[in-house]
Amino acid sequence: MTNPAVEASPPSSQRYFALIPAAGVGARMGASSPKQYLQIGGKPMLRHTLDAFRSSPLIAHTYVVVGAGDPYIDALVPPSGVTVLRCGGATRMESIRNGLRALHGSIALDDWILVHDAARPGLDAELIERLIVETGEHPAGGLLALPVVDTVKRSSAGEVATVARDGLWLAQTPQMFRYQLLLRALDAAVSSSAGPAAITDDASAVEALGLAPKLVEGHPRNLKVTLPADIRIAEMYLAAYRTDPNNETN
Repeated sequence: MTNPAVEASPPSSQRYFALIPAAGVGARMGASSPKQYLQIGGKPMLRHTLDAFRSSPLIAHTYVVVGAGDPYIDALVPPSGVTVLRCGGATRMESIRNGLRALHGSIALDDWILVHDAARPGLDAELIERLIVETGEHPAGGLLALPVVDTVKRSSAGEVATVARDGLWLAQTPQMFRYQLLLRALDAAVSSSAGPAAITDDASAVEALGLAPKLVEGHPRNLKVTLPADIRIAEMYLAAYRTDPNNETN
């Protein structure tokens, strides 16, 4: 079924590119290989992500950023629609900045970049379309996110307090920004007095410029696989979606 929120079409003059930082080692997973290459539902986690962008007619091309000596990527990258950039850095932000610089001259300054975590295998073409259409021409870009529905507690120095959840969202990816804006925001974050550690995602770098990206409701199946238990949860979402291909993402 078509989600009413994405019945409109993006402007035909716009171009959208996916950028996937995949140079991390996934230390918290405790696996023998980086987590993006672990099997989920019969194929590597990263391949799920690549296939999601390749399935979207709105994405002009997909770029994946890996470390210079990555021994795994060649075995899983599809034969078309994806380019490997071997310029990954020590941090996610560094990998994204290196990837953006590698693309300089290949894409226009006002083209859109959709940055997506390699460890979110639950993305699909409908969520990509929703983000693109609902973000529209928003000057600060947009990102998928989920409104907080659980009661939130804060613990500090042995004290526990309930935090009002009104207006609280959990950020997901993709996070979508104009090429020039995203690169400017990440460069500014590096030289900021707060330091790169203050930037926890791409949107926070854009927010540090005084801008407010648009929040577009995502879906729980687009969870980030961080701990071993998350693999089973991701597999359950993927299996449910395969069983019911008409399953809505809202």
